[in-house]
Amino acid sequence: DGFHAYLLTNTREDGADLALHLHQLFEVLNREHSQRLKNIDEDLNRFPYVNGKLFEEQLPLASFDSDMRTMLLDACKLDWGKISPAIFGSLFQSVMDPKARRNLGAHYTSEKNILKVIEPLFMDELRESLEKNRRQKNELRKLHKHISELRFLDPACGCGNFLIIAYRELRLLEMDIVDALLEGQTVTDISQYFLLDVDQFYGIEYEEFPAQIAQVAMWLMDHQMNVLASRRFGDYYVRLPLRKSATIVQGNALRIDWQSIIKTYPWEKEEPRFNYIMGNPPFIGHQLRNKQQMEDMELIFKDNKKAGRLDYVTGWYIKAAQYIQGANSKIAFVSTNSIVQGEQTGILWGELIADYKVKIHFAHRTFNWTNEAKGNAAVHCVIIGFSNFDIQNKRLYLYEDLNGRPNELIVRNISPYLSEGKDILIDSRLKPIHTFPEMSKGSQPTDGGNLIISEEEKQHFIGLNPNFKEYIKKYLGAHDLLNNKIRFCFWFKDIAPEILRELLKSEDLKIRIEGVKKMRLESPTESVRRDADKPYLFTQIRQPKSNYLVVPETSSSNRKYIPIAYLDQEIIASNSLQIINSSSLYLFGVLQSKQHNVWIVNIAGRLKNDIRYTPNVYHSYPFPVAPTEKQIIAVETASKAVLDVRALFPDASLADLYDPNTMPPVLVKAHQALDKAVDLCYRSQPFPNETKRIEFLFELYEQYTAGLFKIEKKIKTLNK
Repeated sequence: DGFHAYLLTNTREDGADLALHLHQLFEVLNREHSQRLKNIDEDLNRFPYVNGKLFEEQLPLASFDSDMRTMLLDACKLDWGKISPAIFGSLFQSVMDPKARRNLGAHYTSEKNILKVIEPLFMDELRESLEKNRRQKNELRKLHKHISELRFLDPACGCGNFLIIAYRELRLLEMDIVDALLEGQTVTDISQYFLLDVDQFYGIEYEEFPAQIAQVAMWLMDHQMNVLASRRFGDYYVRLPLRKSATIVQGNALRIDWQSIIKTYPWEKEEPRFNYIMGNPPFIGHQLRNKQQMEDMELIFKDNKKAGRLDYVTGWYIKAAQYIQGANSKIAFVSTNSIVQGEQTGILWGELIADYKVKIHFAHRTFNWTNEAKGNAAVHCVIIGFSNFDIQNKRLYLYEDLNGRPNELIVRNISPYLSEGKDILIDSRLKPIHTFPEMSKGSQPTDGGNLIISEEEKQHFIGLNPNFKEYIKKYLGAHDLLNNKIRFCFWFKDIAPEILRELLKSEDLKIRIEGVKKMRLESPTESVRRDADKPYLFTQIRQPKSNYLVVPETSSSNRKYIPIAYLDQEIIASNSLQIINSSSLYLFGVLQSKQHNVWIVNIAGRLKNDIRYTPNVYHSYPFPVAPTEKQIIAVETASKAVLDVRALFPDASLADLYDPNTMPPVLVKAHQALDKAVDLCYRSQPFPNETKRIEFLFELYEQYTAGLFKIEKKIKTLNK
């Protein structure tokens, strides 16, 4: 409590001289005792020499008053020695301008999430080694020396939370090692037993202020660990003056040579490398990158033309993969889950696997991002630990509850989609690998809402002219389909010119058509501007001429099945529905099955955590190779049963029917029968779990794309 006692005793109550005393104190803290003035105030001289450049820079101090002095003294009453320095990350995120934070992708990482990274990355292995060798002192000394020589890098360190928590955990481990070595002996100088220090830790941070916070926070954590060691081993232990420091470099991590910042000491025979690289690189989607960030990505990905579709975080993955080519290092990053979903997976991991021989060692599948700061990031994250060498037992962490604790699985291999299975990547496909019809988006109006109308508006126009009845169609998007919402649209495809001229006599229609034209002319997209000369038509028309299947483009991941439906050819499907020009019951059954849903969950993209179904999900899906007529009929029968059960609840929406909390038991039973029928088209017995399902599907996909199957005839019942 020296600081509190000094302020209370030596400063005036009105606070007028407080700034002067702080200035003097800073000078004292930066000066060795031998260099201090001989007539220095005795209370000041009691303060230690700190060094470390902590108090070297002369900063302007506030002009204090009585209230400010009181606030400072009150703050001193709190025991700051018990507060984790990791709190600085929370404070910094809280005071950052939201726009600046978004541009930097800066989100503080909670201790809980940091432990999810560092424990499987290195702490679990080191703790296991301690327990294995607890009674073998020579092995313990080797382990101790090994830990003291490790180097750690966070190339997006922010306020240093990863470094702080990692250092704390390693110091606690070191105390356990020292305890095992001493076996209860008392020693005169405990300091000689501690080898770990902050200079083993490195960080790169784009902004100056958090970089400085990280530097200081590491010393604070070191001090806390020294205090703990003093209590545990009964010997006063403090590292003052500061002789060593963490290396925190301010700069752009994607442009800095990571190896260039590492310190080499005289006794080291070989140039050291970073043993572990970890962190939480910026959360910035590909569509939100600024000019410099786009240039960073071009620098990292060079000739990869598809890299423009990647999130900014992927630059750290490639940079880390490049670094470990000359080192036996391990990496683990927290990332948004988009890099293991949809088209990003193939682009990023295709390069990581083919060019850099990356293998995933452990992974946390999607979980909700949380921390204690204000302005929490509304994102869903994954954690991926990897290197350029393989290991036998890999760890996959699965979340039934995205806010809960994960279940750990030991698996042979973790795919780029963070599922158990081979390193198979799903290519983007314009056509199916199977013999079924293609899928496409529904029709797109690009109309500013002018061609879409309500039930009341429909009746209004028909009242103006009965001919409108033929050209106003029911119109469904994904939300409408799932929630039993009804909208209508003007559908003037193939309309005779004279009829259109007559309908345009309606001033209400004319205003709407002019609104479409104006909206399209102002569009930045050239193709949309070209369509301004046909303002009465949708810009993209893909309406089937017979009854067809639809899949919502976006659907809640809470559902066990994405609801798939049939639509009449007279109902216009919007571009938020994916359409297949088929009414096959067999096709419906396979797509509505658990087998297909597992495929969706593993390879589809996400909007937050909602599933985004694209034609590529369907085009790449490996259907059963050659189902028998009996198997096809079984699927068709089960499909009809599902549709019949839905019909028993005419007032319920698909959202109601497929909500896990409200799904009728009779519908659950019908789906279970359908799942079994579809499973038996693939193999002789149902699949026991989702892991086996996706493993089987990936292998089947690999066989399809390798050309091992060639189906000459379409399934006979395709168009039933």
